Amino acid sequence: MTLIIDDAGSGDLLFGVVIGIFREETGEFKYDIINVRFYQDLFFEKKYLQEASRVTARLVDALKVKSGEEIHVCQGNIFDIAVADLKKVLGEELVSRVRVTGEAQRLVEIAYLDEIRNLGYEPMAERDEKRAKNFFHMMRWLKAHPTMLRYAKTGWPRLKRYSIFKPFHQDEVNEAVCSECGSLCKVPFKPDPHRPVFCPVCWKKRKSGKNRIVAH
Repeated sequence: MTLIIDDAGSGDLLFGVVIGIFREETGEFKYDIINVRFYQDLFFEKKYLQEASRVTARLVDALKVKSGEEIHVCQGNIFDIAVADLKKVLGEELVSRVRVTGEAQRLVEIAYLDEIRNLGYEPMAERDEKRAKNFFHMMRWLKAHPTMLRYAKTGWPRLKRYSIFKPFHQDEVNEAVCSECGSLCKVPFKPDPHRPVFCPVCWKKRKSGKNRIVAH
């Protein structure tokens, strides 16, 4: 017996990501969704990888993996944590990465298409073969339906070049206390409480100190 796990929608602008599981011998199929919010504000923290693992685990439980049953998982990096977690639970020998094709891929793709149609969007034909055209097709639809931006993967860094997505990509500024001089400063990133933060003056001093050549 073999369980095949695949995803659809990872590279698409609209909606979250569908993860599906298919038992080849019986035709059983189930799917679940990584909510689009993991591709918005949470995107830079890569929490979608952890969510992919949680969703995958739920699907494996739902199909009640049988003793000795192999699990073939799509090679996409969205499953990197999921595969590591599955191997810990089920064993290295039963979990492998594969290029998913055939019925498993078809069913997961259909599930994703059904979900985006539920938003009112009609996908273009041959979208997989025309990825660039598919992207702009979705973006034009979002421009015509701006209230649906809440269903878009707005956290993608490359989207900042398009005016429709610029409000989601304002430069980040956070307040912090300089670890060197103790003054309050502003930094263009979220401070890590376990790592030092330096104000511009102290950072410049430290940088020039590192680059200074000491004569002997």
